[in-house]
Amino acid sequence: MADKPAVVDGQGERGEPAQRDERDERDERDERAQQGEAVGEAGEAPEGKQPRSVRVVLLALMIAMMLAMLDNMIIGTAMPTIVGELGGLEHLAWVVTAYTLATAASTPIWGKLGDMYGRKGVFMSSIVLFLIGSALSGMAQDMGQLIGFRALQGLGAGGLMVGVMAIIGDLIPPRERGKYQGLMAGVMALAMIGGPLVGGALTDHLGWRWSFYINLPLGVVALAAISAVLHLPKKRSKTRIDYPGVALLTVGITSIVLVTTWGGTEYAWGSAMIMELIGIGVASLVGFVFWQTKAVEPIIPLHIFRSRNFTLMSFIGFITGFVMFGAVLFLPLYQQSVQGASATNSGLLLLPMLAAMMVVSMVAGRVTTSSGKYKVFPLVGGVLLSVGLYLFAQMDTETSRLTSGLYMAVVGAGLGCLMQITMLVAQNSVEMKDMGVASSTTTLFRTLGSSFGVAIMGALFNSRVQDVMSERAGALGSKVTERSAQLDAASLAKLPAAAREAYQYAVSAGTHSAFLLGAVVAVAVLVAAVFVKEVPLKGAESGKGEGAPEAVEDGALAKGAVVEVG
Repeated sequence: MADKPAVVDGQGERGEPAQRDERDERDERDERAQQGEAVGEAGEAPEGKQPRSVRVVLLALMIAMMLAMLDNMIIGTAMPTIVGELGGLEHLAWVVTAYTLATAASTPIWGKLGDMYGRKGVFMSSIVLFLIGSALSGMAQDMGQLIGFRALQGLGAGGLMVGVMAIIGDLIPPRERGKYQGLMAGVMALAMIGGPLVGGALTDHLGWRWSFYINLPLGVVALAAISAVLHLPKKRSKTRIDYPGVALLTVGITSIVLVTTWGGTEYAWGSAMIMELIGIGVASLVGFVFWQTKAVEPIIPLHIFRSRNFTLMSFIGFITGFVMFGAVLFLPLYQQSVQGASATNSGLLLLPMLAAMMVVSMVAGRVTTSSGKYKVFPLVGGVLLSVGLYLFAQMDTETSRLTSGLYMAVVGAGLGCLMQITMLVAQNSVEMKDMGVASSTTTLFRTLGSSFGVAIMGALFNSRVQDVMSERAGALGSKVTERSAQLDAASLAKLPAAAREAYQYAVSAGTHSAFLLGAVVAVAVLVAAVFVKEVPLKGAESGKGEGAPEAVEDGALAKGAVVEVG
């Protein structure tokens, strides 16, 4: 039991027992008073509501979150036009790969920097870097420049999602945080649906460069709101960044992403290049884990994995990313190739899944807030996800849009049970000083899961399409699949009737195999959820969480409060 007060700063972190005299403590309180409370000048809000300035900050955070999610969705629509103007078709994949690599590699680093030097400054730096990358990408004059600027943009994007999750984790106690899950799910749905539509409209009417420039006004609004309203005491860490850990982790993540991106496309899975990348990746990650046990200030403190809930949530996040991005990739392909939908309509046809995800996420958040119970949601989510993906695997050339829409709603409901609950439970399972690395690690696992999902399900899909086309259309089928295993509705209409029917059957068979694999993998969510320990969420009425500090008065974490320990 401590005999001196512990300071909880504006980021909700518990400091070491005070070793300062009364004058130092008084000066620190005066400095905090000058900086203002984290909730700004709005004062206390009525019970059950957040102060107005906190809501403004949350709106700014949602804009930043949308920037991170919207970018690739918009760029995908503009890519044909970009290649037509800049050339470099052989480097097309690197426009996306460079961004993905930089995002994945920088995610844990941003999280740790926020823990060490303060959340606000680090988060604003990531927004600025993202906006600089966006502006330069819009001004690119050749494909090489675009790839380099996209990598810069990805470095900033790595801090956007982590910063959003960590700051929300600081401002809102876990018991209350569930209420905001529906808002975050809504932003995700808006990005997934609106991205292709906005990208197409911007490219058609203003030019492809505005696919990047559109980020600038949104980012400036987010920066202005956060700068004006969010007041968090700055932190001064004398500990140096773990550069060896950063290097090992970056090499390991880069190797993994390249394996999943190149395997089966640029290089055969058994090729020397893929084998070398696997070897480098495994060696780097093993070295990284060993080094983290020795580092003074590790990038990912391994002690956070001592919490069973945190480890399980990281695993569930990986599986969720695996199946979600696989579904988002192959559903539009099935709708365009088999059901005859246009590219725009195929995005709108995802509405049943995204709407169900948003509604269920809102319900889950409300229930979690009112009851403090959350274990039921990973369990139900695992069941719905497995069943929904199995139903996807039953779709064929005769399946109607109504039927596929109902199947999508099942998958969307499963994702709604999982998307935000995983982050909520992960954050509740660690100490406040590790909030940033907990958020970044969970985000990293989901990102890696999406890379593996797209690669493995994609390889299975392409192999199945090629086999079926060869069987049903002979030499003509081989010529079609040599051009691409993924034809849009316009290209499909130009094929001879026999080849078109064979291709539709082949795509149906390919999606059957991919979704069946997803259903099997999704069962792992249900198995992991069984072992989740329902620890009370920290808040005004809660006690001590698993591996977490003692709860303080609700809202105190957001106010730079000084509380007595013991």
